[in-house]
Amino acid sequence: MAPALFDTNPVRVQARDRLIVALDVGSVREAKGIVQELDDTVSFYKIGPHLLLDPELHDLLRHLKAESKAVFLDLKVFDIPATVEGAVRAAAALGVKFITVAGQQPIMEAAVKARGNTTLQILVVTLLTYMTQEDLKREYGSAASLDEFILERAKFAADRGCDGVISSAKEVRLIRENIERKDFLIVTPGIRPDNSSLDDQKRVVTPYDAIKNGSNYLVIGRPIISRKPRCDAAMAILREIQQALNDKIADNSEGRT
Repeated sequence: MAPALFDTNPVRVQARDRLIVALDVGSVREAKGIVQELDDTVSFYKIGPHLLLDPELHDLLRHLKAESKAVFLDLKVFDIPATVEGAVRAAAALGVKFITVAGQQPIMEAAVKARGNTTLQILVVTLLTYMTQEDLKREYGSAASLDEFILERAKFAADRGCDGVISSAKEVRLIRENIERKDFLIVTPGIRPDNSSLDDQKRVVTPYDAIKNGSNYLVIGRPIISRKPRCDAAMAILREIQQALNDKIADNSEGRT
């Protein structure tokens, strides 16, 4: 069982709690096969656009819940407030842990309102990790730097009661230094272990550096689901995450002496 390979101190957060595997595959059947193969190695999964139109999606959600897996529903909801409220209420009723929404003020406020007292956590997308400074200028017509744009969105999210943001680990330290909320989550995609393909990602970091910089959760798809055996790929990443967690604990201990 995966947890036995890592820090068993209950006070410390284990690597297994930090890894979210992206089920970016073409069918629920394939997704179930991945979940079965990874078994107890992974406890958290992301479901995104790849699977949203599969008629068996709700069966996958029931399966994950029965297996005590957490679910991140990556909808990136972008619509009028009434529609956002409806989508968020539906996600809360499904018992998922995270949902993503776009970074516009009315959307964030509608999502927080619809979440109510449920345990669903609202995450705001700052800037997709395939985008560069040139992409930002072209797609958003913004003259702001990447750092300015991302930090502004993170501040909006924190001020409006959202639980965290989706952001590249390259901007994590900036967000941590400028947002005082201790409970503010940073969930980081665009993670690539050393010597792995960048695919279509541009602002990437390793699992170790992401955790050391302050990411709470890492979303990793292709470096795990495209590898065989998948368990070995996941375990290698978990070891890297655990080393970063251990090093952060050691750094904090040294800072208190």
